[in-house]
Amino acid sequence: MTEQGQYVPALGRPELTGLYDHVLALVAREGRWRAMLLKALRPRDGDLIVDIGCGTGSQAISIKRLCPDARVVGVDPDPAVLEIARAKALRVGVEIEWIQALGGQADALVGQGVADAVISSLVLHQCDVPVKGEILRAMARIAKPGARILIADYGRQRGLMRLLFRLVQAVDGFERTEFNAAGSLPGLMRSSGLSAVSERGRIATPTGSISLYGAGIGGQPLT
Repeated sequence: MTEQGQYVPALGRPELTGLYDHVLALVAREGRWRAMLLKALRPRDGDLIVDIGCGTGSQAISIKRLCPDARVVGVDPDPAVLEIARAKALRVGVEIEWIQALGGQADALVGQGVADAVISSLVLHQCDVPVKGEILRAMARIAKPGARILIADYGRQRGLMRLLFRLVQAVDGFERTEFNAAGSLPGLMRSSGLSAVSERGRIATPTGSISLYGAGIGGQPLT
């Protein structure tokens, strides 16, 4: 996403969208950080879990398979990735609600103060800073007091990871990604209405380190 009404396709170019899952598995150690997010999320029967920037649906599908009685909603502005997500969910026999919308507008469609958990993965690093803030504020508005907020994304890059992250910056744009690489995302999370923000884990990948950030809402931390 870049600004109101626009977004950055999954691999930076729409003609590459069909390759996204293959590339992510190859260069981003997807299985490790997705499992870390899922473990921290601890989905429960009856939960409403909203995945902002759900992409091709991998995380949403993994949640639904682990906890079939949770209600899972995936939000993404890109119709091409949502088409892939729907097909993947159909293949494994899970029912997920897919909504085409910009992340910053998600609460207008899902509702405010309704979600037990709100997650996002590998979205914020490719957004302009104002759009990052719009998405984070929407996440805060969607969440109930005490909801679990989890974000898996490229965070502060240290040492060798800083060098490897240059590949992501070449694809998604230096100005957008440098904010994350400099370690500025937690501060923006706090100023967007999230509380008790912490880095709960970090996975080194061939394209830089991916951090898992946890937060709470309404002054109540993620436990």
